[in-house]
Amino acid sequence: MFKALDPLLHSQLRLAIMSILVSTSEADFVYLRDTTEATAGNLSVQIEKLREAGYISVKKTFKGRMPRTTCSITPEGVAAFEIYVEALKSYLPQ
Repeated sequence: MFKALDPLLHSQLRLAIMSILVSTSEADFVYLRDTTEATAGNLSVQIEKLREAGYISVKKTFKGRMPRTTCSITPEGVAAFEIYVEALKSYLPQ
């Protein structure tokens, strides 16, 4: 039987962001942009959706005079990611 996939994580870019964050303690915006090859605007929108869902936390600081946005996965995000991966496995042949 197939398990439902979390529609929030089923987006390619949001899944990529979560995959990066689940394996690191945190990642800054530039790293996420470069790694996912997303546009800054699209990445901003997807980060905000994940933040609103409580899956990631976003910290905005300054490094010198330059703004710096850092993202990290929350415990809720880790749980949602693990559930998504398990649901995805239900689509694979046994």
